[in-house]
Amino acid sequence: MPSLVTRFHLLLFGVTLAIAGVAVMHIPPHFAFPAHWHGSSADWLWPRDLALAVPPLIEIVLITGFFVLGRALTRNHLAKVRHILDPALTLLLAVATACQAGLLLIGIGSDFDMFRITAFGLAATLLVLAVVIFEAERHSYAGLRMPWPIRSDRAWTLVHRTSGLAAGAAAIVLAWLAWTDPGPGILSLALGASLLGLPLFAGMLTLLTRPLR
Repeated sequence: MPSLVTRFHLLLFGVTLAIAGVAVMHIPPHFAFPAHWHGSSADWLWPRDLALAVPPLIEIVLITGFFVLGRALTRNHLAKVRHILDPALTLLLAVATACQAGLLLIGIGSDFDMFRITAFGLAATLLVLAVVIFEAERHSYAGLRMPWPIRSDRAWTLVHRTSGLAAGAAAIVLAWLAWTDPGPGILSLALGASLLGLPLFAGMLTLLTRPLR
């Protein structure tokens, strides 16, 4: 039976685990990652083992969730939504892998700030996505795909225009945070909120606009 989880997704998970292994070998056990900066000092610290365990655990949850979702969908429905869900899972896993790489770089004392680069990259992606969603026409390739239909043209337009504006706002906030550099903790929360909040927001909109004719 077709699955939403591909070998490339498993490769990203394997890379995340490999980065964690390298970090454990090169970063002292007592090391704490600075997660937020207050002036020139860190006022929020992450213990090494806890911080390194979070990205792989998140990826396990994502892979499991998408695998179960793929099994729950019919073959016809899966074919219709694969072009959306496949890159969505890839993006989610890639962000987690990039954050894991960022932890490694911080731990070995590198000045290469992977968290800020990831935030800038996701901001650019969301900005493009905002334009695509905002301009999407009914039943287009780029339209939102939900388990339930958007029944009217009026509701379709409202959902897509509002979701596009929300994605644009999220892109601007992410870019601003990456520019001001509040620390990897705030950036990680912003990345997670953007990736999880936007689909939930769009889903809620489709439910709220169902009565529209």
